[in-house]
Amino acid sequence: MSSVTLSSVPRFTRGYRLQHDTVRQQWIIQAPERALIADPIAAAILRHVDNTRSVDVIVDELCQSFDASRETITHDVLTLLSELVEKGILRL
Repeated sequence: MSSVTLSSVPRFTRGYRLQHDTVRQQWIIQAPERALIADPIAAAILRHVDNTRSVDVIVDELCQSFDASRETITHDVLTLLSELVEKGILRL
């Protein structure tokens, strides 16, 4: 796993961005010459990635929006962000 911690401030790598596809009514990660479909949980997390919020702040905001334990949300956020950092979609 990458070194994503609660104090990390994730951002999309140059060329990547989260975009809502209004035709298909789904969130996608727009990438150079490709697009990746973000499932609803990933989209909820990635909508908070803005180059200013720390992972801890993202978790706090998600805890206010969803009926899940902080532990569960923290695990989901750290897992997703770590995977996307390893794939080069996000950077810290």
